[in-house]
Amino acid sequence: MLKGATFGLAMAAGVLLAQSGAEAAPKTAVTVGMAVEPSGLDPTIAAPVAIGQVTWQNIFEGLTTIDRAGKVQPQLAESWQISPDGKTYTFKLRQGVKFHNGVAFDSSVAKFSIDRARGADSVNPQKRYFASIDTIETPDAATLVLKLKQPAGSLLYWLGWPSSVIVEPKSAADNKTTPVGTGPFKFVAWAKGSKVDLAKNADYWNKSVSVKLDTAAFRFIGDPQAQAAALKAGDVDAFPEFGAPELIKSFEGDKKLATVIGNTELKVVAGMNNTRKPFSDRRVRQALMMAVDRATVVEGAWSGYGTPIGSHYTPNDRGYKDLTGVYPFDAAKAKALLTEAGYPNGFTFTMKAPQMAYAQRSSQILQAMFAEIGVTMKIETTEFPAKWVADVLKAADYDMTIVAHAEPMDIDIYARDPYYFNYKNPAFNDILAKVEATSDAAEQEKLYGEAQTILAHDVPSLFLFVMPKLGVWDAKVKGLWENEPIPSNVLTDVSWAE
Repeated sequence: MLKGATFGLAMAAGVLLAQSGAEAAPKTAVTVGMAVEPSGLDPTIAAPVAIGQVTWQNIFEGLTTIDRAGKVQPQLAESWQISPDGKTYTFKLRQGVKFHNGVAFDSSVAKFSIDRARGADSVNPQKRYFASIDTIETPDAATLVLKLKQPAGSLLYWLGWPSSVIVEPKSAADNKTTPVGTGPFKFVAWAKGSKVDLAKNADYWNKSVSVKLDTAAFRFIGDPQAQAAALKAGDVDAFPEFGAPELIKSFEGDKKLATVIGNTELKVVAGMNNTRKPFSDRRVRQALMMAVDRATVVEGAWSGYGTPIGSHYTPNDRGYKDLTGVYPFDAAKAKALLTEAGYPNGFTFTMKAPQMAYAQRSSQILQAMFAEIGVTMKIETTEFPAKWVADVLKAADYDMTIVAHAEPMDIDIYARDPYYFNYKNPAFNDILAKVEATSDAAEQEKLYGEAQTILAHDVPSLFLFVMPKLGVWDAKVKGLWENEPIPSNVLTDVSWAE
């Protein structure tokens, strides 16, 4: 016992000494909390956004990047030229860039990455965005030329996404568990079920950036109460996407913590299997939309934090139209339309709802609203991401589901074939094709408005609300993104106030 007591005193003294020393110098470590652990660490081979939230701009970088204002910026490509016909992109690549394993970045590596993303065997979640590329040329180590089959007005934007990051050929196959990139942080370790550790890349190419952190950790805490407790205890320094809006007020008066409410691209929609009865009947989908009081969903599911939407688009996006009035809440009209569609006594179906709080709460509210028009909805909790991805996203084996689509400007998912909605509308597809055929921003915004309107009337999904970014972090932590134009936890500018 004496030996243990002596050890305990020594430990206490060590902690006091460490804290005393820390007060003399700024902290160089940060622990960031996340609700969902990524299924892997390579954003070029899987869709879940948690992958990019750990790795994008920390470990991996792209030819271009998206800044905190949502604008395209040069990155591994320092500049580019676009031919007058919009079909040839010539990139001047940065020189002197090395991957974390010491391999040099050049045009051959960039070509490998893009070919890997667009190849026949590619499992890249955004493979379709590379389909416009016809050939890739590498005239010299610092020049990359993309020749397109047809213009792609959003190409530079897509090249900045997590799915488009540049990977080193020899290490690419192992990036799922041991990622190697060119970014300001190197991968150190992944304790499955617990955390991912990163360390500063001392050889980072971008000398104009002063990275203040020496180490960073991403800790995975799914339970909202545990998230709040970890923040208050200082076990995590930041939760950039805090998962319990009903607990936000519990941080009021805590001067150690800052609460920051920003905007996101997180569109909460209840997707329907448009080829499965009764959802194959547009009138049924429209009736269900009219059965939904969006304001009540926002209040009940997310404590009033959120913006109702009438299409798959957010108020942050260019060309946004408020279409919540196309099918506003009207239970009487909803019931009448169901009768017209041949369901005067309603019907029964199953909602496959991920375990996340917003999905569970929204499902329960929808269940009550549908009951008011005679429709019975059973709720089946479906583990996210693994089972949801397998059953819903890949197999499309479901009636209705609910999920927050996080990718920016992703209205085009309704033109994808296959995609889990099984929605097909040639007129909608034509509009999306016209968006890519022009680089005129005003014309693109007009077309995006037309696309939103078609979805608002066809209702392939029940368009519910946009989630806010509820950030809670130590008041001394500076540089985290307050808004989220793309799902991310960029640590490049993060530091501690002295």
